[in-house]
Amino acid sequence: MTAPLHETHPAGPGRATPDTQQGMRRRNLARVMHAVSAEGPLSRAAVASRIGLTRAAVSTLVDELIRAGLIEELGPERPGRVGRPGSALAVSGHGPAGIGAEIGVDHLAVCTVDLRGRVRARAVRRGVNRGRTPEPVLKELTELVRGVVAEAEGEGLWPAGLAVAVPGLVARDARTVVRAPNLDWRDADLGALLPEGFALTADNEANFGALAELWLGEGTPRDFVHVSAEIGIGAAVVVDGRLLRGTRGFAGELGHMPVRPDGPECACGGRGCLEQYAGEDAVLRAAGLEPGEDRVGLLAGRAAAGDEAVRRALADAGTALGIALTGAVNLLDPEGVVLGGALSGLAPWLLPSLREELARRTAGPACPVSVSRLGPEGPLLGAAHAVVRAVLDDPAAVAERV
Repeated sequence: MTAPLHETHPAGPGRATPDTQQGMRRRNLARVMHAVSAEGPLSRAAVASRIGLTRAAVSTLVDELIRAGLIEELGPERPGRVGRPGSALAVSGHGPAGIGAEIGVDHLAVCTVDLRGRVRARAVRRGVNRGRTPEPVLKELTELVRGVVAEAEGEGLWPAGLAVAVPGLVARDARTVVRAPNLDWRDADLGALLPEGFALTADNEANFGALAELWLGEGTPRDFVHVSAEIGIGAAVVVDGRLLRGTRGFAGELGHMPVRPDGPECACGGRGCLEQYAGEDAVLRAAGLEPGEDRVGLLAGRAAAGDEAVRRALADAGTALGIALTGAVNLLDPEGVVLGGALSGLAPWLLPSLREELARRTAGPACPVSVSRLGPEGPLLGAAHAVVRAVLDDPAAVAERV
């Protein structure tokens, strides 16, 4: 059983629908779901108070959501309240769940997240994907997806959709990878190659990482630039709690911003791109190290042990990041910059030179730079939670299929 997957940004309750009785019902179902998800367990009376509807109207909506398996009753509220205790409501720990997947240069990963935000199943496969055609990579990913779905179904869950994080440019159709330089992919239609029967969306891994930071991070502002890295470097811009996508959906390609125009040639065809100075492979080369399976662990371990070559390479990478981010900060004036992905594990050695460069070059006051607590998990979690958010935003779409 599947439900449609909407655009992967936090639209919140009350998505634009026709101003009809049916449209009002859909909006109110979403409002109830978001209230219970954000603040539950709650009684019907508490939900009514929060969203401004009568208790009778909320009871009707709640009953519909219970029948659809989206909300469940936990029993009487805790003692100590005045009056007759109501039945506490929570989003269901069974039923629809989000399936998130990530295609990395050197790994594949899949996880299931239930409506309560808990990771219920997970699978990772290590192996180099660079230079392989999409078909065998996506065949392996499909096997992982099927295994995770089977595990989730054994716990009473069913997939509400599949969201895939990709290190490349994804068209606005949310299924075509237009270009992924570090995979050497062009115009790959994921919808034609991944399992049938799933509502599919694909997006850039940095976008999903930014959404995870927005939804799961602590104290994350609603206007920020999120930077993540693996072999390449991506960024996402969040403005007033929504992704800034650009005309073609390609906004955020920080890794291919030139920091030294006469620098080495990049896989994108340009020269002196940020990735040539701050990507994992570039830092390893600068430190005189051979790439291994755990690049970040290798660099962090050597830096922590006092390896001057590694520390110098990381400081230079921080400087390059600062140069590239200066343009974004001066142009967009965000509340802050968040380092995620692999960069988060190297933050102690990147941040001093990065912050110094930003402070020196930024026109206004220095822009705060923080480190994501989600780290490399951000894109995968963001993909799975995007499916969950789609269910919360339009629970009627699920209820109509039950």
